[in-house]
Amino acid sequence: MKIFVTGGAGFIGSNYVRWVFENTDHEVTVLDALTYAGNLSTMKDLDDSPRFKFIKGNICQPQDVEAAMKGHDAVVHFAAESHVDRSIQGSEDFILTNCFGTNVIMDTARKLGISRVLHIGTDEVYGSVEIGSSKETDPLEPRSPYSASKAGSDLIALSYFSTHGLPVVVTRCTNNFGPYQYPEKAIPLFTTNLLDGKKIPLYGDGLNERDWIYVDDHCSGVHLVLEKGEVGNIYNIGAGNETPNRVLVDKLLALLGKDESSVEYVADRLGHDRRYSVDITKVTALGWKRKRSLDEALEETVKWYRDNRWWWEPLKGKK
Repeated sequence: MKIFVTGGAGFIGSNYVRWVFENTDHEVTVLDALTYAGNLSTMKDLDDSPRFKFIKGNICQPQDVEAAMKGHDAVVHFAAESHVDRSIQGSEDFILTNCFGTNVIMDTARKLGISRVLHIGTDEVYGSVEIGSSKETDPLEPRSPYSASKAGSDLIALSYFSTHGLPVVVTRCTNNFGPYQYPEKAIPLFTTNLLDGKKIPLYGDGLNERDWIYVDDHCSGVHLVLEKGEVGNIYNIGAGNETPNRVLVDKLLALLGKDESSVEYVADRLGHDRRYSVDITKVTALGWKRKRSLDEALEETVKWYRDNRWWWEPLKGKK
């Protein structure tokens, strides 16, 4: 199978390509605009594979997308603007990329008769979940420009199934972490700050709760849904690791031999959702389960950032 991956120079997309190469015989073409969060260095280890092809291009350019997508059997659509803080500071790029860009991908896949399209969503579209876990049928209550644009992109993708019969499936995943994550996100930011002897900025009272999933576990779920998910359906992917940010910080402090003096409480984010949690009954029924515990995955992740300064130091220098 030939898989067309948008946003494959980013964090989750590049890890998905690695997962495909390690677990299948499929070929992969990556389309990426190489904005600040997508870097050639993230794909450095993929270049030598005869199954890998990279095309620089923007999902908002229909002609470029069509030329690049031709000849593929499946599309996995990761490309998105994804940082909540950036969306609060300026939402235009989020609406353009996440909504208009997704429409271009779906419409192009329709024109070309692509046999399988997987759209990557986020659990943030459900809004803050005070108790229990979000099901795929729950109402959407996004509370930031980022999550609103992702909710819109989900609906756009699914509309192509309803209207045109495009074989679309959607996944909504919890917070990812692991190698090659851009160091503005919580775990790589906290880890690299501690490695450099700097403080960790912790929002509000530190009790906002997230379900953290190791990126490889997410990627295995993505591919399972690509192969076996029912078209027109949504599949939540989560690890059952709901953890307050303060507890996460304590785990990182312990792994890096730091203490409370490395923590700095800062003003809370606007509209900061208190808790996310998803019900994973549907993806579990397909045969998916996570392989790593939170502690195992955190230890592996910290080691990767410790051993790969060559990758993240230039990125932090750009900020």
